[in-house]
Amino acid sequence: MFDCDGTLVDGQADVCWAMERAFIRAGLLPPEPALVRRMVGLSLTVAVRELAPGLDEGKAREVTEFYKSSFRARREEGLLDEPLFDGIAELLARLHEAGWSLAVATGKSDRGLAACLAVHGIADLFVSLQTADRHPSKPHPAMLEAALFEAGAQPEEAVMIGDTSFDMQMAAAARVPAIGVAWGYHDASELLATGARGVAGTAAELAELLAELLERPS
Repeated sequence: MFDCDGTLVDGQADVCWAMERAFIRAGLLPPEPALVRRMVGLSLTVAVRELAPGLDEGKAREVTEFYKSSFRARREEGLLDEPLFDGIAELLARLHEAGWSLAVATGKSDRGLAACLAVHGIADLFVSLQTADRHPSKPHPAMLEAALFEAGAQPEEAVMIGDTSFDMQMAAAARVPAIGVAWGYHDASELLATGARGVAGTAAELAELLAELLERPS
């Protein structure tokens, strides 16, 4: 089970741009990009609350809707840039060919995830796609529980792969082993502190960690 932003694809530039635009359109001072990057992985409404905890409900909804419309317009204009990280396409193909059931658990919307996977031609590799549209925000375990059900797997038979402490905490709540990746938005030390069995620096290292975890699942 993979996170998307910061794990499969690098969408930080567009996320930071859309959040800055949303705050400005709402008449607010935009948050620092570094703070926005730390919120990647949370559901949008939760991320906005974390970035501006003093906002009233109406203003928070306004920022959220401005973000969605800005991001959607950027996609429709062909300006969205969410490249796969190096080695990810090959890793996914190898895992699929080896018989793994693959899933995504992400703070993206259904529409955003579908568009992202379609652009890269990898949508057919996944048996389960879980998004913020249908679940509480990470680190609640609902996304992983749904993915496990759809894949017909038990927690101990699965692995959560992500780049944030939210992913690691979600995995722990679902009793699923977790592996972190170092190319995303939270430091390796944070991932290890919140439950990662290891942190990969490259896609090749991620494949090695997965193999090790299979050999020693406990």
